[in-house]
Amino acid sequence: MKSFLWLSSFFTLVVGAATPPRADAVSYDGYKVLRIRTNGSPSIIKEKLSSISYEQWNHNIYSHIDILVPPDQAAKLDALSLDYKVMHDDLGGSIAAESVQEATWKRQVDDSWYDSYHDYEDHVQYFRDLQASFPNNSELISSGTSYEGRDIYGLHLWGADGPGKPAVLYHGNVHAREWITSPVVEYITLQLVTGYNNGDDTARSFLDKYDFYIIPIVNPDGFVYTQTTNRLWRKNRQPPPNGSDPSCVGRDINRNWAFAWDSNPQGASTNPCSQTYKGEGPSDSPENEGLDKLVRQLRDGAGIKLFIDWHSYGQYILAPFGYKETLYAPELGKWTKAASIVSETIRDSSDAHTTFTFGASGATLYTTTGAAPDHVYSIGQADFSYTIELRDTGDFGFVLPPEQIRSAAEEQWEGQKVLLGLLDEEFFDGEGPA
Repeated sequence: MKSFLWLSSFFTLVVGAATPPRADAVSYDGYKVLRIRTNGSPSIIKEKLSSISYEQWNHNIYSHIDILVPPDQAAKLDALSLDYKVMHDDLGGSIAAESVQEATWKRQVDDSWYDSYHDYEDHVQYFRDLQASFPNNSELISSGTSYEGRDIYGLHLWGADGPGKPAVLYHGNVHAREWITSPVVEYITLQLVTGYNNGDDTARSFLDKYDFYIIPIVNPDGFVYTQTTNRLWRKNRQPPPNGSDPSCVGRDINRNWAFAWDSNPQGASTNPCSQTYKGEGPSDSPENEGLDKLVRQLRDGAGIKLFIDWHSYGQYILAPFGYKETLYAPELGKWTKAASIVSETIRDSSDAHTTFTFGASGATLYTTTGAAPDHVYSIGQADFSYTIELRDTGDFGFVLPPEQIRSAAEEQWEGQKVLLGLLDEEFFDGEGPA
């Protein structure tokens, strides 16, 4: 089968050794990450913090604010007498420990991959190997190229009777620093492939019913930049508009989708230096342009059954709408019911009892305009559309230790098994007890 997606020449890039850090790499040695308790009065805490330099990590600040503090601000912070806990006492040390790669992965399709984080080139190779292990039911795909020319690669999987069924679409590593998202998406892919190959009834039922389009790194330029230069980079690597500060690089891919792109001034930033800069116009990033093309073509084919935009951190399952806190989609009832079952399943799947908060995105977390789940629901006509914010809730934040990769991935597979089985469920059919 050939179409706009299938690129046989795409995977000709050289897969080599670990990418060394650049000479201009940002050091976080001595930086602290702290969770400051706001106790329902965030404005008071923000006023106190205005006297120091810091970077805020989270947005929902009613109970706490997570901040990154440079070494030269530590004494000033202590003088504020705030109530906080330490997430990273030395962020540079945590990043160094996180970046150590295990030598056990030998370019084979098994779960040793999930013992450490990996370079971009190894991620590409891993999906090549997955496809090679499932040659009759998969194809390598690309949804376009990044600003710096990297392919936004992925896999298309299908089961009996060939491709052409309703789509399940996963996006990972939208924000470059959210490393945990890629291995979680890859682990789900591994379970589908190996399960189908081994005759597992669950995996076979999913692939016989749906086509899976799985893109583990939709922001490859930003991801590579986090590995070579700045571990906490979020956006893509597109230059700013003409006349702007040339150092203000990047657009937030998850504020750049066309639907509701300019609908609420609180949902994104017009400042190119901001972490949530939405761009000069909708889909004006090459990454988003390609991703949107894929969404629209899947819509016009067999349709989109489920879309998930994978992020970290906070442990949330969020449905549309994000752009307006008081706007609720007609499908919110079934989305919330499904999310509650997924959350309960994840909680009960291990001794960690990982708990996910769920609800409409804008009301549950914060306002977002030009966001993927709103767009894929409204424009892509997806039956189910979610953001899932992965581990954790404030012990480590964006720099999640590699020791948690496997458990984070395993619990999400348990959740996905339940969610995929619910996609055709009639939740509110008027039958049964009140």
